[in-house]
Amino acid sequence: MSTETTTKNPEAAAVPPPGTASVDRRVPRGHRRLLTRRDRITLGLMAGLPTFLHIALVWVTALASIALAFTTWDGIGFDAIHWVGLQNFRELLDQNPQFWPAVQHNVVWFVVLILLPTPLGLFLAVQLDKNIRFSRVYQTAFFLPVVLSMAVIGFVWQLVYNPDTGLINSVIGANEPGHYIDWIGDPDLNLWAVLVAASWRHTGYMMILYLAGLKGVDPSLREAASLDGAGDWQTFKNVIFPVLRPTNTIVLVVTIIESLRAFDLVYVFNGGAEGTELLSILVTDNIIGESSRIGYGSAIAVVLLVISLVVIIPYLVTTFRKERRS
Repeated sequence: MSTETTTKNPEAAAVPPPGTASVDRRVPRGHRRLLTRRDRITLGLMAGLPTFLHIALVWVTALASIALAFTTWDGIGFDAIHWVGLQNFRELLDQNPQFWPAVQHNVVWFVVLILLPTPLGLFLAVQLDKNIRFSRVYQTAFFLPVVLSMAVIGFVWQLVYNPDTGLINSVIGANEPGHYIDWIGDPDLNLWAVLVAASWRHTGYMMILYLAGLKGVDPSLREAASLDGAGDWQTFKNVIFPVLRPTNTIVLVVTIIESLRAFDLVYVFNGGAEGTELLSILVTDNIIGESSRIGYGSAIAVVLLVISLVVIIPYLVTTFRKERRS
């Protein structure tokens, strides 16, 4: 009778009788690992090694530079480090005749880059965004200076500014004895000559940034503006340019960084002397120069860091707050 009941009702047979413990007869399956031990070691090295190098070469050196700014050290032995407090900063502000001209030149560098190559780069990006013929060729030609190193650009423009055989003096007829124009050696001209070379490179950089921003603009915005009867200038001013706010933030930050870290182009031109003093040049001359005043050079580097943070952080905070509200 029980065998017949079990055959007719298999579900009832599967339920254990009261008072007996339920036994799970399922065979546990092992967890299949997606990554082998070798994969985990490889990923650890790929992520850990760049992180270690970044911390060691960026953060540790930056913090060490801030600490050394309050000391005197000639770089020979750690026992030669002596704490002097704010003495380096007092000497820098009061007794260094090159400091304030260097600050002024960095400010001029930023103003020129933001007023000349940035609008020109935006103009080129707008034209190339119209998919004109040979746009790829134009993009490559304008972006080529960005690919070149600043040292190479400095050597190229040295040939252009050469008083005797340079292109500019040859064109304007100032390459004869007694009529030379010394674009690099004249303190009234050399800073502007270097800025022309820097602007030549910076224009292509801005063009690529704005071109990337324009490619992300919704085409429906242009169509809606066209249906409303807006012209090209009105569409750009009232529709396109407001959408480029994130790109403008990146452009501003990049331009500030470029103006503060300007070094190699000036150093190739004339070593940062006779009217082209920059804060980065002063840092290099004091740290690796003949005097090897590492503490004093670190103080200049800290001033450069503070200037960059004071300019960048408030603008970024304000911009991000506006984006969150919108």
